[in-house]
Amino acid sequence: MLPSKRACEGVVVEETENRNIGAASFPKKNRIGCFLASSPADTADSTSSSNSNNNHSSANSVEGASIMALGDSNPPDIDEDLHSRQLAVYGRETMRRLFASNVLVSGMQGLGVEIAKNLVLAGVKSVTLHDEGNVELWDLSSNFVFSENDVGKNRAVASVSKLQELNNAVLVLSLTSKLTNEQLSNFQAVVFTDISLEKAIEFNDYCHSHQPPIAFIKSEVRGLFGSVFCDFGPEFTVLDVDGEDPHTGIIASISNDNPALVSCVDDERLEFQDGDLVVFSEVHGMTELNDGKPRKIKNARAYSFTLEEDTTKYGTYEKGGIVTQVKQPKVLKFKTLREALADPGDFLLSDFSKFDRPPLLHLAFQALDKFISELGRFPVAGSEDDAQKLISVASNINESMGDGKLDDINPKLLRHFAFGARAVLNPMAAMFGGIVGQEVVKACSGKFHPLFQYFYFDSVESLPTEPLDPNDFRPVNSRYDAQISVFGSKLQKKLEDAKVFVVGSGALGCEFLKNLALMGVSCGSQGKLTITDDDVIEKSNLSRQFLFRDWNIGQAKSTVAASAALSINSSLNIEALQNRVNPETENVFNDTFWENLSVVVNALDNVNARLYVDQRCLYFQKPLLESGTLGAKCNTQMVIPHLTENYGASRDPPEKQAPMCTVHSFPHNIDHCLTWARSEFEGLLEKTPAEVNAYLSNPSEYTNAMRNAGDAQSRDNLERVLECLDREKCETFEDCITWARLKFEDYFANRVKQLIYTFPEDAVTSTGAPFWSAPKRFPHPLQFSAFDPGHLNFVMAASILRAETFGIPIPDWAKDPKKLAEAVDKVIVPDFEPKKDVKIVTDEKATSLSTASVDDSAVINDLIIKLERSRANLPPGYRMKPVQFEKDDDTNYHMDMIAGLANMRAKNYSIPEVDKLKAKFIAGRIIPAIATSTAMATGLVCLELYKVLDGGHKVEDYRNTFANLALPLFSMAEPVPPKVIKHRDMSWTVWDRWIVKDNPTLRQLLDWLKEKGLNAYSISCGSCLLYNSMFARHKERMDKKMADLAREVAKLELPPYRRHLDVVVACEDDEDNDIDIPQVSIYFR
Repeated sequence: MLPSKRACEGVVVEETENRNIGAASFPKKNRIGCFLASSPADTADSTSSSNSNNNHSSANSVEGASIMALGDSNPPDIDEDLHSRQLAVYGRETMRRLFASNVLVSGMQGLGVEIAKNLVLAGVKSVTLHDEGNVELWDLSSNFVFSENDVGKNRAVASVSKLQELNNAVLVLSLTSKLTNEQLSNFQAVVFTDISLEKAIEFNDYCHSHQPPIAFIKSEVRGLFGSVFCDFGPEFTVLDVDGEDPHTGIIASISNDNPALVSCVDDERLEFQDGDLVVFSEVHGMTELNDGKPRKIKNARAYSFTLEEDTTKYGTYEKGGIVTQVKQPKVLKFKTLREALADPGDFLLSDFSKFDRPPLLHLAFQALDKFISELGRFPVAGSEDDAQKLISVASNINESMGDGKLDDINPKLLRHFAFGARAVLNPMAAMFGGIVGQEVVKACSGKFHPLFQYFYFDSVESLPTEPLDPNDFRPVNSRYDAQISVFGSKLQKKLEDAKVFVVGSGALGCEFLKNLALMGVSCGSQGKLTITDDDVIEKSNLSRQFLFRDWNIGQAKSTVAASAALSINSSLNIEALQNRVNPETENVFNDTFWENLSVVVNALDNVNARLYVDQRCLYFQKPLLESGTLGAKCNTQMVIPHLTENYGASRDPPEKQAPMCTVHSFPHNIDHCLTWARSEFEGLLEKTPAEVNAYLSNPSEYTNAMRNAGDAQSRDNLERVLECLDREKCETFEDCITWARLKFEDYFANRVKQLIYTFPEDAVTSTGAPFWSAPKRFPHPLQFSAFDPGHLNFVMAASILRAETFGIPIPDWAKDPKKLAEAVDKVIVPDFEPKKDVKIVTDEKATSLSTASVDDSAVINDLIIKLERSRANLPPGYRMKPVQFEKDDDTNYHMDMIAGLANMRAKNYSIPEVDKLKAKFIAGRIIPAIATSTAMATGLVCLELYKVLDGGHKVEDYRNTFANLALPLFSMAEPVPPKVIKHRDMSWTVWDRWIVKDNPTLRQLLDWLKEKGLNAYSISCGSCLLYNSMFARHKERMDKKMADLAREVAKLELPPYRRHLDVVVACEDDEDNDIDIPQVSIYFR
């Protein structure tokens, strides 16, 4: 097989089939100060051209503590196209530290491979896979890189090539011999997923006392039970505890008091907490606070706080000022595993309904270790003898615990624990793979707060509700034997015969497909999995959508993902579609399709699509498993027919939008500048050229529409079209440079001069208050300089993109700063004189900046005449080329122009500027995303899927989850039941739908409702009224069939695949109280 190559980070790694390395050939590292600088050396049996790029050293330091793996000071440049979503979470510095980190993952069953996958995607320097055992058929329940052909091969060796495919910038190595303490010194972090307690204590003692310390993580997944233990050394510095941007506030006043009261504008609530440190800047009057010294605050309120400082002798506050939180590092002192076993401290809780569970599981995992060390095997699933032995071992350990002894060791729970102890379940491995992967990132970077130190979790509620016969647990020599040993063969059959709809094939979708394939979902003769996604693969997807490779870029996501899922499990019955799920595709996803489904799994990235799928699931009464991620945060929501509320029952408040006048004339933060920049980009380069083409395609129809509208918007449209075809028409690249230079003058000099002429610095409002008071910032015009790289880069990007819209070839010299500067100097810039009586919108409620005029229609007619003259001079078939904004191509100058627009505007208003990457996050509306939180969310959802497909669970068995891996925080709770409406002896919820068969007449429908004590006064279909008791002529419709009424009145099309129509009925009871009844479905076929 030829080596496959993928260029990444400026390095090409050749993947070869033999990646096994011996004990003497580990990645080496240099140590400087208390940090580790790492550079994997050439290894004995692996070939890698990346080694030529590994001669780095580190000279970083942080006072008072050691941090593992803050290594190479000059790692390879970050590929921002590939890692943009991850960069939005971690930032460049954290990514650089990751690129310098070598990690060991020991134990390559399901959990080990999930952890390794997340680390390879994150982009650490190297991942060494260790396992002394061979692949068994049993392992195929949870390890996505193994196939039947790998049975008998060493687990670590069998895992290398598939994991290497995920990211060739990471060196993936294997180790198959016994580990020694000395070998651990080659790594910044070591993870053990299958190790005895005795050996773990030995390795942990070595890592803890090593200089610098080596981060040690021990994690296990045993059936539906899991554990994590972390020890990052005697003193570990967390550089950023939560990953959130520092909070800020705009100051409105500061008192001369002791202590001083600081009030902020009520534009946005303050997020400060008592004890926070803050710094002040741009304060006028009380300038003593601008010294950059962090100050402690107390009495933090929504719009004010107290400063622990005497300001009585300071200058009197006049205006302005920004207050910014100073984020403090935190030093953690970890215990060793030996110490923590006896004195575990506070456990991290995930489910408050199980607050007493962690101490019990702490005991259970110790008992299991002792059981295995004494008998040399795991307890057998379904063996009551083995379960009793484990309970006895646990009881003996508990008796020896003195003050820490538990009152109740819960034999029933320990029995479940014993039965599933040998099994590694895929959903548990996915969940814990996300958690542990994130802990490794924390250890290597100091980013986010580590798990301190124990976390235990169980999902016994996922077990079938019916008691199982011990024979049900017996292996049947299939790849699902591990799962059968926990759930029994009956539930396995239900999983295999399930009909599942996965909506979306991005990061969540890829993880779900992998999980479902390993679980055997839709792999039976009756099963079918349908996945749909209308998107294609982009380079930025590859850092977390792990079923895709760089050679798939441009291909349909759903098709590639389905093919990859089949390579995990060839029995998967999967159909891949490229349709959006919305009202326009109800001919594809028709009634029959929805009615045949067992469950729907959402893997979407927008609320509107989620709401539509939610409505479909409500209508057809199908379970919906919902999840989402945002950076290190994730959430899951179970929507179960008749048991829980639906997704749309509760919504987040809409995001607060900045008023239009703020964005266009009074920005006070970089977000405002970037919002304006994106709007201007789209107006100049996409909307206006498209408007020109709309006019040129059908001039008479276009001008008639403008005349008929006759408003300010039509006038503005015509003016922009005329500018492109007449006053600002470009025919040469030099014309484009002139246009760009004059745009600079218009945006950053002339408009500002007009604004401060209309509203001088001493202007006051109608109430006599200063006009330029917080949050407004007084602007200053810019003076263009060809020697300023920012000014010149803006002109370069703007002129190149302007040339694109006119189809003008771009000369090579356009990208030469010296030659471009010479061309710009030739542009004649007319003088500008501010005008009186210019209307500038200051009303925050205004929705348009266009101001209507009494003579709009006359101006429109004049513009149309001029346009016709300009059109006569154009060649036949002349069209412009609109430029659609594309954020993920760094060579297209789109982000250069937007960043240039935003940063020049920021200079106008003395707002701190941002680099192109930060501009890309904000203007491109990039959603931060990492593989770890995605993996955790899908693992949690699949634990709920067992319950859904089993079918007998109550609402209290289900769990909704919110998690933040940065803190870390895990919060699980029962779903909220649906609201119940009662009438007479009936009750219903949002899940109910009343069905009326045999196509009744309107009169029959009203009588049918009357029998229920409901008087219908209005019936509508879609947006059309079929009946209203107030309208006498509607009485004529009484004897018409409902389907005929819908066709005639509502103009409803009823294609052959539709068997019913839905109407909304407004009803009253006999006391004239409105009764909210379910939707009524009328079957006519």
